[in-house]
Amino acid sequence: MVKSSPGHPVLDGIEWVASRSRQVRFHLARVSDALEQWWHMPAPSGSWDHPCHFMDGSPETVRWIFVLDVLNHCFWADPGDKTWTVRFDGREWSGYWGLGASLKRAMGEKVPITRASFLAEMTEAGLRSVFRGEGEIPLLRERLANLREAGRILERDWGGDAVSLVRAAGGRGMHLAEQVVASFPSFRDEALYDGRTVRFWKRAQLLVSDLHHAFGGAGFGAFEDIHELTAFADYKLPQVLRALGILSYDRPLEEAVDGLHHLDAGSPEEVEIRAMTIWAVEEIRKASYRAGHPVTSAAVDHWLWHLGQLEPFRQKPYHRCRTIYY
Repeated sequence: MVKSSPGHPVLDGIEWVASRSRQVRFHLARVSDALEQWWHMPAPSGSWDHPCHFMDGSPETVRWIFVLDVLNHCFWADPGDKTWTVRFDGREWSGYWGLGASLKRAMGEKVPITRASFLAEMTEAGLRSVFRGEGEIPLLRERLANLREAGRILERDWGGDAVSLVRAAGGRGMHLAEQVVASFPSFRDEALYDGRTVRFWKRAQLLVSDLHHAFGGAGFGAFEDIHELTAFADYKLPQVLRALGILSYDRPLEEAVDGLHHLDAGSPEEVEIRAMTIWAVEEIRKASYRAGHPVTSAAVDHWLWHLGQLEPFRQKPYHRCRTIYY
């Protein structure tokens, strides 16, 4: 097994799980096959240009992206429930794009969604108005609690402005992720596995990546260590890796996932799925480099996520876990 980067806050714990995983297995031999068969279908560019993304080139974009990533988790509906859908810009949007559409619509309606004092006192009725559409966004009350927490902590520790977080990081993306995790409990995406803390930091790292793409790697998006970001372990990536044969589950876990049973957040099987996802992405990155295509782990994540929008990768379901972390 290839060793992780020494001292990396995420990869050190991921290696610990990868060396002990009992219910999720990684198949290195399938990586080259996957690259050969699917690498010719690159993901769309990492451009921030999308109808559901806000970008005005000012610090307000930083604040909007921070709020986006406070809320960026868990969009799937249980069987029989209506999928939450938002109408914006003449189209229907669901999932992550529904979130972006809601927040961009709020900006257009002059809702002060980026103001820390407003977030700290956000009401449930106010948040329901922001998210109005067909159905209801999952974990509404948890999202409300996270927004209030974000507003209070921004006011108390960061001068009421997410821009202060970014400036304090000094152009180091992993330092920004560490600051966010240390300051905001809702970003503290960690679990215990065999007595050791395993860090995933999905939304904190995604905040760094989003800023990088939104500002084209300059200004507020200039991070000298952008290559240090890992995959953003969610529920879509392991679904794709399983379809590619790069990950496999033991029989009881396979039956639980395929039967749409909910996994407990922080359970050994849930930790193993997420950790082995990050490990697999690291191995794909290394294989791509050896093949003459140097890419970042975040770029591999982007490629897998977009493969997950294709029907061949949706034949088996993703694992279900109701959590604020992804």
